[in-house]
Amino acid sequence: MLTLLKIDNLSKHFDGIQAIDNLSLTVNAFEIVGLIGPNGAGKTTLFQLISGFEQPDKGTILFNEKPIHHLKAPEIAQLGIARTFQTAKPFANLTVLENVMMGFLRKGQSVPQAQESALHTLEHLTLGDQSKRLADHLSLPDKKRLEIARALSINPRLLLLDEVMAGLRPLEIDNLVIVLRQLKQQLNLTIVMIEHHMRAVMAFCQRIVVLHQGAKIAEDTPSAIQQHPDVIKTYLGTAAC
Repeated sequence: MLTLLKIDNLSKHFDGIQAIDNLSLTVNAFEIVGLIGPNGAGKTTLFQLISGFEQPDKGTILFNEKPIHHLKAPEIAQLGIARTFQTAKPFANLTVLENVMMGFLRKGQSVPQAQESALHTLEHLTLGDQSKRLADHLSLPDKKRLEIARALSINPRLLLLDEVMAGLRPLEIDNLVIVLRQLKQQLNLTIVMIEHHMRAVMAFCQRIVVLHQGAKIAEDTPSAIQQHPDVIKTYLGTAAC
């Protein structure tokens, strides 16, 4: 199986705090990997490093066998890595359609091409009927979907989802899992997701990696992770499911 993302001995600290501690991790092409752990475990910092918003103190990140740990975010995006952020921040005064068109325009499409591509992406995320609304007028679940649509507008191979289920009700979570599963199949995506809702992680992910204080403490299938004593002690015993 093709290894799409390979992280070796990665470390990052901020003001004396070790956010990522000698972390190694691989993600195979077309795989869905969940990244869980308590607040402050280093999950979002890891996404920052993969996507080029931060550079590591040491270690390497390979994407499709090419080193990317020295690259900035725009360069990494061009290679096919897209991410969402914990707090959805669309361009509030632009329409839903215009928000998504911007990514396709940056990829060199003409305005008519970008409009068609954006509409197609919004249909994937059941937002087609809201394309003319201002982004700021969307409900929270729809803003989460728009955040995903914006990430998809760069045609990524690897999609990094940072707590896209946060603030959603159980039925909304179930519906978004269905949408993500469909997108993964239709677009041949590889997905790594940070998520606190175990309902979503267990239903969607094929493999789960658990971080604690910047280090990996477990890595296994969802069913095995639920029974892992270190995971129960440090996270699952107090996590909101």
